[in-house]
Amino acid sequence: MFERLDKIKPAYDAIYKVVLVICKLFLIADILITTMSVMGRYISFIPDPSWSEEVVLTLMSYMAVLSAALAIRRGAHIRMTAFDRYLPDKLLKVLDIISDIVVLAFAVIMLIVGIKYASTIGSKGTYVSMPSVSRIWMYLPVPVAGAAMIVFELETFYAHVKSIVLGGEYMSGAVEDKDDVSEALKKASEEEAAMKGKEGKA
Repeated sequence: MFERLDKIKPAYDAIYKVVLVICKLFLIADILITTMSVMGRYISFIPDPSWSEEVVLTLMSYMAVLSAALAIRRGAHIRMTAFDRYLPDKLLKVLDIISDIVVLAFAVIMLIVGIKYASTIGSKGTYVSMPSVSRIWMYLPVPVAGAAMIVFELETFYAHVKSIVLGGEYMSGAVEDKDDVSEALKKASEEEAAMKGKEGKA
């Protein structure tokens, strides 16, 4: 069963990359619009549109919540690990499962309540600087992030369950990255030691 479910991993990788690219594009757009707006106040031929502030805030809202969803998959959220070394591995895995359930429940609430607010309050208003644009875009980041968090949290939950059933350590994306870095550092230190040994012999 786990072998079949592991085949879905490329889909999660693709979703992660798409969300990451969206965040990067929004960041670039934020920087460009903000730069144009600031420079437009002092340079006459550069436009300073009235909509720049609201658009920048909207894009920042998307980046903030979507980056939180990305952090779930990488295991990059702030967490208390001071007592992890003193707790049994099985207890830590159970606590991980409980944490997954809580985060998943929060993501579902974000999705449901976010859709409700976006379709009611958001759809009734418009941007002050852009009367033709619905304010729904200001509320949409919450349900969008909720959906992304559900996707990535399901993957994390599956990995934790798999580690309990099959045994062994859970390897998240962040941990894998750290292992790659440590392996590279280890090889670099070995090469450096070998070079010093050669120099000593010479």
